[in-house]
Amino acid sequence: MKLLRTGPPGAERPTLLDDEGTLRDLTTVVDEIDGRLLADHSALERVRAAVGARILPAVDPEGLRIGPPVARIGKIVCVGLNYHGHAAELGVPAPEEPVLFLKAPDTVVGPEDPVLVPRGSEKMDWEIELAVVIGRTARHLETDAEALAAIAGYAVANDVSEREFQLERGGQWDKGKNCETFNPLGPWLVTADEVPDPQALRLRLWVNGELKQDATTADQIFPVAQVVRYVSRFMTLYPGDIINTGTPAGVADGHPDPKPYLRAGDVVELEIEGLGRQRQQLKDA
Repeated sequence: MKLLRTGPPGAERPTLLDDEGTLRDLTTVVDEIDGRLLADHSALERVRAAVGARILPAVDPEGLRIGPPVARIGKIVCVGLNYHGHAAELGVPAPEEPVLFLKAPDTVVGPEDPVLVPRGSEKMDWEIELAVVIGRTARHLETDAEALAAIAGYAVANDVSEREFQLERGGQWDKGKNCETFNPLGPWLVTADEVPDPQALRLRLWVNGELKQDATTADQIFPVAQVVRYVSRFMTLYPGDIINTGTPAGVADGHPDPKPYLRAGDVVELEIEGLGRQRQQLKDA
């Protein structure tokens, strides 16, 4: 299933995109798409049954905003330097263990919402990422099979970053990762049953129509199952938590000088095979 949330910020409604490309209203079946729903097998089966019975009313997409596909996100765990090509373009060795950092849930916006350029920003960057959405509580997972079973679905994320804030202002990476609007998510949460191999997905990102990132998840240093298993050793994962699994080569910071950092007015478009497409225009904060 392709689950999404549509409507104005703060008033999104649960929606489904059916196999024919029609939006369907889910409000008669569920009240929200969040961790509680994703952990409730019977509720998800009711949604599937409603789809099969063709009883869900159609939604007119004209002028309709698409919000983040998951509400009430608990935490966003991010993996740095998780693609061989990305580590190579930065001239750093591949890490021996996953590099983890956190983004605040309030950085999340819809896939076509504006992205704000922070005041004083000079080195704003893009990062297309495969986002993993957790569907069951996970602690100290032992096997890849257990890790994959804990995944409710997948989505497209843009791990927007400000490199000066991140790398030149002291401390950890948080200052360059947690600015307002720095995690567009969606358009859909694609349930895990529709993604048979998360290591065979193509990721592409364009800036002002120019292709900047083009890779597959096969280039990940630490595959999805290993990442989920690893994270569960250090923190408990709950339904509705998100893991951004890293970005491939092609970020602005990996270009030769002068690096093509983002500015107000730029348009970023990104897509992951089978998971949908995003488009953001940058605006000054």
